[in-house]
Amino acid sequence: MISAIREVRRAKGLTLEEVAERCSPPTTAQTIGRLETGTRTVSVAWLNRIAAALGVDAADLVRLPDRPDIAVAASLDAAGAHPLRRPATIVPPVAEADLVAVTVAGSIGDYRAGDQIWCRRLGPDAFAHALNRDVLIPRPAGRFLFGRLIAYEGEGGRLNILPLGPGARQQVIADPPWIACATRLIRQL
Repeated sequence: MISAIREVRRAKGLTLEEVAERCSPPTTAQTIGRLETGTRTVSVAWLNRIAAALGVDAADLVRLPDRPDIAVAASLDAAGAHPLRRPATIVPPVAEADLVAVTVAGSIGDYRAGDQIWCRRLGPDAFAHALNRDVLIPRPAGRFLFGRLIAYEGEGGRLNILPLGPGARQQVIADPPWIACATRLIRQL
């Protein structure tokens, strides 16, 4: 197992001291440095502590042979593409248990044919977190509705959805068992 603690820490813009202070219980910057460089063995307990301090999953702190990282070649901003000051990598998306996907077969709204929309399932108690976001809603007989959640009446369980596309009319859905909020767009160029 190869540790990616240093890469994640640097990507978050944190110093060794800041990570050490965020650990529960707090530790020293020297200990974090030793765990990063491999001079001290990284146990599962340490992975979990450091992951919590960095706000990531423990799996994001290790490199696995079957999950290659992607090298970052340049940084892009309004002035154009710029070379990196330090080498960097990103980890490809990892599937999670509460994710569902929507594949786009034909262009509609902001989405193009071939896009994949990853959505996180939410229970009724979390519907309000998806306001003004695109959501997938299950309907009777195995059908679905996809659109922007523009209003949510918590007590009545009514959702006001604006379907994608020009001229679409608002729809009101009552008491769906779950919704899935769009969190990631995967687009081939």
